[in-house]
Amino acid sequence: MEFIFASGNAHKAEELGLLFKGSSFNIISAPESISVAETANNLYGNAEIKAQAYFQKYKRPTVADDSGLFVDALPDELGVMTARFGGETLTPLQRCELLVKRLEHEINRNAYFMCVLCFIVSPCEIFFFEGRLNGFIGKQIIGDQGFGYDPVFYPNDLKDGPLGARSLAQDVEYKMANSHRARAAGRARSFLTSFIARP
Repeated sequence: MEFIFASGNAHKAEELGLLFKGSSFNIISAPESISVAETANNLYGNAEIKAQAYFQKYKRPTVADDSGLFVDALPDELGVMTARFGGETLTPLQRCELLVKRLEHEINRNAYFMCVLCFIVSPCEIFFFEGRLNGFIGKQIIGDQGFGYDPVFYPNDLKDGPLGARSLAQDVEYKMANSHRARAAGRARSFLTSFIARP
């Protein structure tokens, strides 16, 4: 089964395609990205808004992703607004720098990434899958193997012996197996495999 990915984000499209590699599902980029107003106040709502927009346009099975970084010390500033943290004009690196600065004097640096995947097979068959990765925001921006906030996000279970924690952008193999998107995709693969095999 082939799904159109409802996004113009090339990084996400590539990552999601790799996460479904070797399965019965093929994730392809949309022939053309479309502008979608993400007006929901949660990731589930925004993922469905995007999936519905692409499904209506292309009349084919569609998958959309909405992800966010949730930081305990800044409960109202990221989440669904993660991509716009600090303003529309900032680069990803500038957002990371701003986040580190905002937490400069914070003791509680706990955070988690959350991903929601919305699959639309048909108008009556809509499925959601969630994945989370717990960690904390580091005091340094380290690593070049990820994107977005990966260089400042340190998963709780990603250690490097005596050197301590590592950022998500320092270990691409760990990210592909354990990220919030990988966990959501794993749940989706398991369910959808059973779904399409039903009598």
